[in-house]
Amino acid sequence: MSEARVAPSLRRRLVVRLLGLAAVLAIILFIAVRFSAETASEATLDAVLGVATASIADDLRSGEDGAQVTLPAETFSMLAAMGEERIFYRILIGGTTMTGYDDLPLPRDTPTAVAPVFYSRSYREADLRLAAVSRNLIIDSRPATALVIVGQTREGQRVIAQQLANRAAMLGLFVFLLAIPASLVAATSLLRPLDRLAEAMARRGPRDLRPVRHPVPEELAPLIGALNSFIARLKSTLAQTETFIAEAAHHIRTPLATLRSEVELALRLAKDEPMRQRLRRLLRTVDEGSRSAGQLLDHATVLYRAEQQVFADVDLGAIARGLVDRYRTTADLKDIRLTLDKPAGAVPVTGDAVLLEAALRNLIDNAIKYSAEEAEIHVSLAISEQTAIFRCEDEGRGLDGAVDSKLRGRFQRGRNVEDVVGSGLGLTIVAEAVEAMGGSFSLAARPEGGTCATLTMPLAAKS
Repeated sequence: MSEARVAPSLRRRLVVRLLGLAAVLAIILFIAVRFSAETASEATLDAVLGVATASIADDLRSGEDGAQVTLPAETFSMLAAMGEERIFYRILIGGTTMTGYDDLPLPRDTPTAVAPVFYSRSYREADLRLAAVSRNLIIDSRPATALVIVGQTREGQRVIAQQLANRAAMLGLFVFLLAIPASLVAATSLLRPLDRLAEAMARRGPRDLRPVRHPVPEELAPLIGALNSFIARLKSTLAQTETFIAEAAHHIRTPLATLRSEVELALRLAKDEPMRQRLRRLLRTVDEGSRSAGQLLDHATVLYRAEQQVFADVDLGAIARGLVDRYRTTADLKDIRLTLDKPAGAVPVTGDAVLLEAALRNLIDNAIKYSAEEAEIHVSLAISEQTAIFRCEDEGRGLDGAVDSKLRGRFQRGRNVEDVVGSGLGLTIVAEAVEAMGGSFSLAARPEGGTCATLTMPLAAKS
């Protein structure tokens, strides 16, 4: 039989995807912080550079001897405060360089007196950020345009941007590391409904085919629907199988009873001893078939009622007393002394009367069947804390080393009872009936010989 292929863990796949998302978010955070840092630092330095350029332009004066250029010390001090940067300037009046670096690059667009123009150029093996602003002057009674250009290197800006980028990278790494336990917690929380559903299904008994009513998230509703549909089909199939077994056993018992009567009649009329031996073997076979049919019918009844799970308070003492009275005649035919010891009053347990009667009947029947003549069978009923204990002790053949669990299997019998008519279903019926009601059943060999069958049931809750 090929085993079902196991897919990768859903929890692992969910954690991997959450960590992948966290990694993407950390990278986006790093890029966003770095871009914002560079943009903010550049805007700040441009503002300082623009103010410095405008300050120099505002100090231009026109006089009788031409334009007067004053380079305010506080302006250069302000630029120097931005870091150890190199500063370049150029002042042009009427297109002629009056002072400064005469090869300092000019802007592509003509600046106005309203706001400076910013641009970047490579100059003397350095990347400069420049600002240009114009002013209108009157020189020698004629209008002239003055252009002030101030440039500054941006090494400090790059250092600041790199520091911020490093901090952003550390922040992104911290976010990713924080996402690892968060992903594990989130995956566990998201999959908890599945775990609870699995626990609820695991607690069910092998015969519990009720529809699943466990609350689940909306996404699991199709799964629950499909599972309930499968349970319904399985329940229907089992019901049909059990019905067939019950009907088959019922229809088989009638012709077997007729056949037994005919064999008994032929046995009384037969004079030939070999023929009588054959008829006795046939009679034994008929008895085995009739008993097997009856046990199959009982087994089908037990399976059906165990599935229904309709339990009520039942007097276990009354059932035990009724069965002992019924089987006392059968025991007397083998000169077996059948006794009952039970507490006074009722012994209420929670269960199904039909299942309890089937279990106790099979235990008493087995004890009588496997006991020798003139033996003793003692049936007792006791109460211990919240449990009712039923025992059936006989002086029969014992277990002969057989394991309790093996004898409970269907059609399993001990090696020391092959000469006794039996179907191998009696203990199976007992075990399944008791376990369906939440009780327990065990077999043990008695030191003085024989077997002790113990059945325990929870007492009914007091109202």
